[in-house]
Amino acid sequence: MAEYHGQGMDAGGNNFDSGQQPQEQELATKMLQIQSKRFYLDVKQNRRGRFIKVAEIGADGRRSQIFLAMSTAAEFRDHLSSFSDFYSSLGPPNPESVPDDGKLKSEMMLKDNRRYYLDLKENSRGRFLRVSQTITRGGPRSQVALPAQGMIEFRDALTDLLDDFGTDDGGFKGELPEGRHLRVDNKNFYFDIGQNNRGIYMKVSEVVPSLQVKSNFRTAITVPEKCWTRFRDILADYCDKMNRAHAEPADHHQPGAAPPAARAASAQPARDTNAPVASLCPQEAFSGSAPRI
Repeated sequence: MAEYHGQGMDAGGNNFDSGQQPQEQELATKMLQIQSKRFYLDVKQNRRGRFIKVAEIGADGRRSQIFLAMSTAAEFRDHLSSFSDFYSSLGPPNPESVPDDGKLKSEMMLKDNRRYYLDLKENSRGRFLRVSQTITRGGPRSQVALPAQGMIEFRDALTDLLDDFGTDDGGFKGELPEGRHLRVDNKNFYFDIGQNNRGIYMKVSEVVPSLQVKSNFRTAITVPEKCWTRFRDILADYCDKMNRAHAEPADHHQPGAAPPAARAASAQPARDTNAPVASLCPQEAFSGSAPRI
């Protein structure tokens, strides 16, 4: 059973990536009753674009939810068709033929820094499709479990929403570079490339073990793509200066060597020391935390 509502209905829950944005708008929602569970498919929109929130409410009232970009929802819809075909080809449940982990078929979807794991599983209560959403670098994990008998009904409801609101996420269409990791002494640095409505950015995170608490301490800055070249040039300039500074003690022993200040002045062009730092990156300022995606 499916119910469809237009703008103004509220199926409950939080914003995309759990960011509490008062500007969020709900465009449509569908409700499905599959066995003892209710599923809400909400099309929402905020300043980052459109997405679909899938919320599962169990018979005991427990709620779980995942978030799908519109293009990811379209990919998920296609996977539902293949999972349903595979499920139809299975015979009656046979406990002796079930793998140890209970997985009958698995797929994975990737969207920016999110991974979605689709697992058709079987246990003593029956067969079901578990959809898990994870965020790289220690983000929260969330999942919903869809009874296998309801996969076609769920796919059809998702198709209706995608037909009405499209599958285009907007923004950069190519594949973003993979993240990198650097360890220095007891510190870990993570370089992650992401995208939001303002464009592509690099998040540089520093993770340091904390002695006061049992978890690590993390700080981060974000660098917009349009500043990467200038950011690199500044780092390269500092590397050159420090390399010369480390080499200067050996120069003191050479007769007739020019003073360090004179060598530095002759090697580097004049620089306006009064120029504001923000001018290196017009209309953007580096922040102490990464933006929500």
